Amino acid sequence: MSAGETTANDRGAAAISIQSAPFDVAAEMAALSGTLQGRTGAIVTFTGLCRDEGGRLTGLELEHYPGMAEAEIGRVVEAAQDRWPLQAVRVIHRHGLVAPGDGIVLVVTAASHRVAAFEAASFLMDYLKTKAPFWKREHLADGTMGGWVEATGADDEAASRWA
Repeated sequence: MSAGETTANDRGAAAISIQSAPFDVAAEMAALSGTLQGRTGAIVTFTGLCRDEGGRLTGLELEHYPGMAEAEIGRVVEAAQDRWPLQAVRVIHRHGLVAPGDGIVLVVTAASHRVAAFEAASFLMDYLKTKAPFWKREHLADGTMGGWVEATGADDEAASRWA
């Protein structure tokens, strides 16, 4: 599945975008909702935001390998669709410089019942946080570049529940 590609099959629709531009959560939610025609019982959205880490950061720079990131996220979306009866999935991940307060990632899942929508969204975010091929580098308030950000032990522990 390539960037921005939408597929529909017996698993439901899926769309993945890797983009530098900000996303509009309400517009994405409305677009997805409009395709479901009243048959959905739950839509879960998760928006991951850039933090300033107590004023220490002016932003995060996110890098990825074009093509590889989309393929890997597509593979994990398909795994979520195999595991839960999802009617739709939307994943957006930003790249480039993201300022504190701006969205980095959006995951939207739709299902007939809330448990499937919540669990699938959590599964997708645990993957995106720990294994997706993105690299984050801190831009510090003093004007210097900080280090590369790694997943934490708590992130890895959360992701391990899906093994």
